[in-house]
Amino acid sequence: MSAAPIGLVVTGAAGRMGRRIVALANGDPRFTVAAAVERAGHPDMGRDAGELAGIGPIGVALGQSLCEDGMIVDFTSAEASIEHLRWAADHGRPIVVGSTGFSPEQRREAERLAAHMPTLMAPNMSVGVNVLLSLVEDAVSRLGPGFDCEVVELHHGRKKDAPSGTALALAEAAARARGLDPEQALVCGRAGITGERPADQIGVAALRGGDAVGDHTVLLIGTGERLELTHRASSRDCLATGALEACAWLAGKPAGLYSMRDVIGVPVR
Repeated sequence: MSAAPIGLVVTGAAGRMGRRIVALANGDPRFTVAAAVERAGHPDMGRDAGELAGIGPIGVALGQSLCEDGMIVDFTSAEASIEHLRWAADHGRPIVVGSTGFSPEQRREAERLAAHMPTLMAPNMSVGVNVLLSLVEDAVSRLGPGFDCEVVELHHGRKKDAPSGTALALAEAAARARGLDPEQALVCGRAGITGERPADQIGVAALRGGDAVGDHTVLLIGTGERLELTHRASSRDCLATGALEACAWLAGKPAGLYSMRDVIGVPVR
């Protein structure tokens, strides 16, 4: 007998990512869209989530309240996600979070809350990006301190946080591989008379424009040679598909904090 479909409570369901998750989940026999949630006062409140996603009616109206009918999958904002994490902890509901822009304090709170329910958080749900994280760690450790590391990211002009959560994750992975403290090593943007580049510094630059879904390049720059590791997202489907794989993997797991690296079986150094 096949397992019952996993009910999904999609927050930010009228947003770009929410609509794609609704559309792809509706066509995947592993899932059913149990609820679609948006902020109070959203202009599409009450509309069918399937119509908003462009797949026709699915019988799920856009509402503003979380429910215990399934696993929460959250692509909203750091502020909204923290509220959803608190609700999930209070009700013991599993949650997958793909939001970015968390402050260190919010991240620490999320880690504390995860003790109460299965929680998977990742700044990027793409399988390719999470393989890239592993490649960066390996390359940085093999090349050693003779190669400087810089991270460059490009996103659409509507993105609210900079640098992207993915760029920061890549820079932090590089720092760990070099034995550096990310809080001390990362420099986000440079301007003015900065002086010579310290060897224990990792620079992160954010570019914004057009409708770019997300490009990330890690440059490892040595003497007379340069290695560039790049991931380019051509559509949000790679993120939505990864989020659904995360939901399928998280089902039935004990309380705790997980990442996409757990889903794809690549350990963090």
